[in-house]
Amino acid sequence: MLALGKLLELTLAGQTPGVKLQLTAAGTQLRWLAEGALEIIPQDAQDAQDAQDAQDAQDSGLDLLLSAGIHGNETAPIELLDRLLQGIACGELQPRARILFLLGNPAAMRCGERYIEQDLNRLFNGRHAQSSGHEAQRAGELERLAADFFSRPERQRLHYDLHTAIRASKIEQFALYPWHAGRVHSRQQLARLRGAGIEAVLLQNKASITFSAYTYAQLEAEAFTLELGKARAFGNNQQVNLELLEERLICLIEGREPALDSAEEDAPDLHGLQLFAVAREVIKHSDAFTLHLPADIENFSELPLGYLLAEDSGGVRWVIEEQGARIIFPNPGVKNGLRAAILVVPTNSDQLG
Repeated sequence: MLALGKLLELTLAGQTPGVKLQLTAAGTQLRWLAEGALEIIPQDAQDAQDAQDAQDAQDSGLDLLLSAGIHGNETAPIELLDRLLQGIACGELQPRARILFLLGNPAAMRCGERYIEQDLNRLFNGRHAQSSGHEAQRAGELERLAADFFSRPERQRLHYDLHTAIRASKIEQFALYPWHAGRVHSRQQLARLRGAGIEAVLLQNKASITFSAYTYAQLEAEAFTLELGKARAFGNNQQVNLELLEERLICLIEGREPALDSAEEDAPDLHGLQLFAVAREVIKHSDAFTLHLPADIENFSELPLGYLLAEDSGGVRWVIEEQGARIIFPNPGVKNGLRAAILVVPTNSDQLG
């Protein structure tokens, strides 16, 4: 296997490879860009500058960004990307897409911690410029790497930012679909997620500061945050079943996704995929903030009408007013000014593109 296929090993060791460009036997190029960042360019795509060139060269025309480790202790997705990259490096997988593998927060990965100084996934879409320190610098670097990767014209752009959650979830594998003014959420993309084993999708309705929100809003990629189970240490992810997702990613990499018939292209089957809309975000304003939930509550737990969810200084209270409201990402330990929980409600596909 090519040495650059050991991206995870190099990253955890804090090493820079002596050789930064290698070719597989089939001519696929592996190029080291920065710590935790490796670009894959199939031979047919190395000189293709646009979609027509790609089609002529039998390149799929897809630019696929796969990121994990934005939180350093979320190891199952990191191990998944490692398997995919090793498959490419040893010739078992034959890419027909350009791919950028990004391990988001190498320093936190080496420590086995969620972050070093501050949550990296709250520093995109300009927020890093208002801060300083390790994660702020890394957010800026990740934005530059993604912007450069998605700079080729007239190509499909897809970004999956892979995570695992702090807590258990009643719906184990779910996605967050960012929002941007003037764009609609795609049925085709949701059908692809359904085929990858994703059970539910949260359709966001306002701008956000996460990595996938940046690539969606600023780089015009289809982009998703995927939550894939509970965070565990390296080597302890036997209970996280990523087989369907891994199979679908291999299909994307090799350009052999199942074809849709004409009816499915117009209205893909979303049966079995649960859709949720954001009802409210609970923002922590002060150190007096109190979240009235059990410490071990699971994501997507339903809360009854009238339930006092949280309180903050100045008499601020969050009371459940929405029928069927569920809680996700409750975290009273966030910094003041950040989101401490999201309330979501079931929705349908009537407004999708």
